Amino acid sequence: MSIWGKVIGGMAGFSLGGPLGALLGAAIGHAVDKRIENGEAQSLPPWMGAGAAGARTEQERQVAFTLAVIGLSAKMAKADGVVTRAEIDAFKRLFQIPQQDMVKVGAMFDQARQTADGFEVYARQIAQLFQDSPVVLEELLHALFQIAQADGDLHPAELAFLARVAQIFGFSAAHFDTIRARARAGGAGGARPTTEDPYAVLGLARTASDQEVKDTYRRLIRENHPDLLIAKGMPPELVANANATMAAINAAYEEIKRQRGLK
Repeated sequence: MSIWGKVIGGMAGFSLGGPLGALLGAAIGHAVDKRIENGEAQSLPPWMGAGAAGARTEQERQVAFTLAVIGLSAKMAKADGVVTRAEIDAFKRLFQIPQQDMVKVGAMFDQARQTADGFEVYARQIAQLFQDSPVVLEELLHALFQIAQADGDLHPAELAFLARVAQIFGFSAAHFDTIRARARAGGAGGARPTTEDPYAVLGLARTASDQEVKDTYRRLIRENHPDLLIAKGMPPELVANANATMAAINAAYEEIKRQRGLK
């Protein structure tokens, strides 16, 4: 079953709660979590307590990931004061939304994009769920970059939004810069030439030794393999985005090898 079948179908027995649960309610017609209306959205549901991140099934984590992308991308699109057609189209393209599910997914997107306020609660909830899988959070941030860059302009308000999300995810400023460089380099699936600094893409200093370069490349390829990301909770529908990340990493490594004359 596709991720949209899981989301629209409501996943019997899946009680997410919080702001992401509200989006799920918008999709399947269930009551919206009243905690949001009562100003309690920042309190996480019981199953997301200490050590609970690994307790969710792969299926449930995929649904939560999808809801987070919907909520955060909608909030981000509104951050610069306007939601462009290019941004909406980029969102649809990233997730390959079936035509029959457009209306319900649109209802979730519209609910979340009313204002740019409150995005932190979405970020905190998904950060807690994937606290054991930071590379999945990297891919989520990468997907948000693709949407933000879709209209050809990364607005300062969108960049500030993404930096704040990265901070909530637990990423340092340097880590955020690496993800941003990787997103710029892989924005077209790695199919276009890029002037992005290959060292920035790999998160390395230019003074890194040859062995550091090789070790970092091998680690990144292992951590960012699409099959591993899916097993950790990334929806298969986002494999194209994960492949773009891999392409950017491979291209950066090949360029460094060329510059250094490495075999």
